[in-house]
Amino acid sequence: MLDSDDDNSSVSSSSTMRSDRMSVSASEEAEFNKDSLLDEAVDALYEKRGSTREKALAVIIEAFNSNLQQGQQFVERKFATLLHQCLNSFKKGSSKEISLASRTIGLLALTVGPGDNAREILEESMIPLSQAFKSGSDPSKTASLLECMAVITFVGGNDPEETEKSMQIMWQLVHPKLGSNVVAVKPSAAVITAVVSAWSFLLTTMDGWRLSPKLWQESITYLSSLLDKDDRSVRIAAGEALAVIFEMGSLEKFAAETKGSSDGSVSEGNKSKEGFSYIQGLKGKILNQVRDLSVEAGGKGSAKKDLNNQRNLFKDVLEFLEDGYSPNTSMKIGGDLLQTSSWSQLIQLNFLRCFLAGGFTKHMQENEFLQDIFGFTPNKRNLLGSEHMSYGEKRMYKSPNSALNKARTQLLNKQRMLSAGRNFGHYAVNVGDEDS
Repeated sequence: MLDSDDDNSSVSSSSTMRSDRMSVSASEEAEFNKDSLLDEAVDALYEKRGSTREKALAVIIEAFNSNLQQGQQFVERKFATLLHQCLNSFKKGSSKEISLASRTIGLLALTVGPGDNAREILEESMIPLSQAFKSGSDPSKTASLLECMAVITFVGGNDPEETEKSMQIMWQLVHPKLGSNVVAVKPSAAVITAVVSAWSFLLTTMDGWRLSPKLWQESITYLSSLLDKDDRSVRIAAGEALAVIFEMGSLEKFAAETKGSSDGSVSEGNKSKEGFSYIQGLKGKILNQVRDLSVEAGGKGSAKKDLNNQRNLFKDVLEFLEDGYSPNTSMKIGGDLLQTSSWSQLIQLNFLRCFLAGGFTKHMQENEFLQDIFGFTPNKRNLLGSEHMSYGEKRMYKSPNSALNKARTQLLNKQRMLSAGRNFGHYAVNVGDEDS
């Protein structure tokens, strides 16, 4: 009986070991298949058929949204190839392909985080993006291009001049500088909303003092005019932009600068007084507009949900303008609380949540760049002490060129070779059967 028990124990132990090996092998094979699928998707970007390239971009987007670590490892190998193939889509692709390529480039920037790669994305993409704005007038394509420009500038722009350049390009879409040979094209409500949202997103990163008084006057006057538009999404976007401007104190800075800009002459003094009076009057006008929109009964739009969103937004804006209270918001992400306490944070959060869509939760849980932006610290941490590692250290650790990952790759390759050797006969029979 004792011998029999030992035999059963031995069999059980051997069976468990085989099961464990099979489980590990299956997991590794799944990861290998995902990597292979991404490689095939990048290769498909070279195909002539546009629909094939569109499907490939959709696969890459899904991968970046669902598995951040895999995306980071993939980018280490295919960064330049992926970037330049996406930029090629701007030249030869349909509106759908351009939209997908724009989204991919934005996700690429968020995946690599700040650094040399993000700067390269910004530098290489600005001209193709600017040119793509001029080709066709599909609102959804234009919105995707705007989101892409905003995200890559947000991640890769080190200098305020770069951010201001992107903001000016955006502004030109709704407020073009007209020359003798330029015909103004009235932008759609969807394009205006997308421009103002992307512009506001980048404005949250700027120092208001850097922007010229002329630019402030132009932008504030235009945004005030948008509060009177029929489209509710336009009004909401304009309201958020004005909230950021007031939070930065930019209107007060502009007014003070206008008031003190006289060089001593009577004419200049009169101009300064007129400019100061204009700004004060504009501020009063905006306050009245915000008050009216916070209690609007309807009529300028139909959807009840949108009407409630507008009322809630402008109630918050009104409270901020009158009492100085910024909205405090909180949301659950995987059991952890993400909080905002300023208009700038709220605008950034809403913009990135819209851009990332289904991948927002995954990125907030794993993307340290975004966690740093919002001061968000998930409770659940990875093993190997990753909670004590900086962003750069994690990048180094996860890099395929690190010693640990090289050793891991060699081990996995050896295991795959051994597995292939053990199963060679089985697969050979299957191949023979298929041929017959």
